[in-house]
Amino acid sequence: MAKLYHYPLDPFCRRIRLSLGEYGAQTELLEEKPWELRAAFLSLNPAGEVPVYVAPDGTTVCGILAVSEYLEETRATDSFSLLGDTPAQRAEVRRLVAWFDGRFNFEITAPVLMEKAIRRQLPAAAGGGSPDITRVRNALKRIPGHLDYIARLTSERGLLAGDALSMADLAAAAHISVLEYLDALDWTGQEAAKLWYQRIKSRPAFRPLLADRVRGISPPAVYSALDF
Repeated sequence: MAKLYHYPLDPFCRRIRLSLGEYGAQTELLEEKPWELRAAFLSLNPAGEVPVYVAPDGTTVCGILAVSEYLEETRATDSFSLLGDTPAQRAEVRRLVAWFDGRFNFEITAPVLMEKAIRRQLPAAAGGGSPDITRVRNALKRIPGHLDYIARLTSERGLLAGDALSMADLAAAAHISVLEYLDALDWTGQEAAKLWYQRIKSRPAFRPLLADRVRGISPPAVYSALDF
């Protein structure tokens, strides 16, 4: 069976888990705290980053870009692809994935995740301690603009990149699910984006994420709810 080294609240790991679920791939999940820099994990990925995917044949694939492309190349079929069917579709999906994994992550997910979750698990010498609330507030101020963008795309296309589920939807939903777990979302005035997220959240591939629990960090009740 394939293995995925992951941290439950890492948005990139979450996207890979969603992709695996959509492809119907059975995978053993192995939780990894990358900041611990375990020697055994570094032997798999010297960069010390998750996700790391180990295929049933032993092939080891490291990092969000490599793993997502590897799964597409080995799991996609003529009837189902998360990247799209034409060069133009694939280009648009990749553009949106880059938006959420780049700009959205830099502006929102990364600072919120660090301050509300990871910092409390780090030793003081590595930057652990109390969260920087100002950094969190600055990140939260940027959320409405991104949700407006999701609303505009879905109003024009149905889903983010078109009328079919794509890697763009999984990337965006993975980041939003982290914020939801950390109680950092306010859907007021964001009905269109909320409806899109409910649609993705209701997919069977999402169910394992809703069962996630991180020690010392309890999600709000809405996290596990499909109708919120």
